[in-house]
Amino acid sequence: MNITKNEIQLNAQALDYQRKMSNPFIFWFAMLAKLPSAVFWRLRVKQLNAEKCQVTIPYFWRSQNPFRSIYFAALAGAAELSTGALCQLALAGKGKFSMLVVDFRAEYHKKADQKISFTCEQGSELFSLIDSLEVNDTAQLTMISTGMNQNGEMVARFYVTWSFKRKA
Repeated sequence: MNITKNEIQLNAQALDYQRKMSNPFIFWFAMLAKLPSAVFWRLRVKQLNAEKCQVTIPYFWRSQNPFRSIYFAALAGAAELSTGALCQLALAGKGKFSMLVVDFRAEYHKKADQKISFTCEQGSELFSLIDSLEVNDTAQLTMISTGMNQNGEMVARFYVTWSFKRKA
């Protein structure tokens, strides 16, 4: 593996989290216990590294609304997972933190009537923010997750603002 100067090195806990989230079997059980809607909607983590996270949601009977498109809440769940999994990766092995969604906005551009891939590419910015926090410091970051259909067209864009606090 070639490592560039700017590439973020993941610690052992982050590598373990990455492995678990990337394994469909382990991911399924973890989501069943912690986030059952992700199992119901059949969300999948397709890529998770220090730079970005990609989550897919299929278009099928469990995720669709009466208008033959993916229900907005299911889209929001996939988008939120693409940002939240990246946050968990950045926090892994770095001590105690609390994190909370404090704002959420969405833009819908096209009907979601096929598999949608949500990607958040703010890993570098997130890791830098987390590493800069001292005990009792708080910070917020608005993370953008863009949903694209299989034709490469933007379907939706979500803005998820996370608040972080480093604990003692």
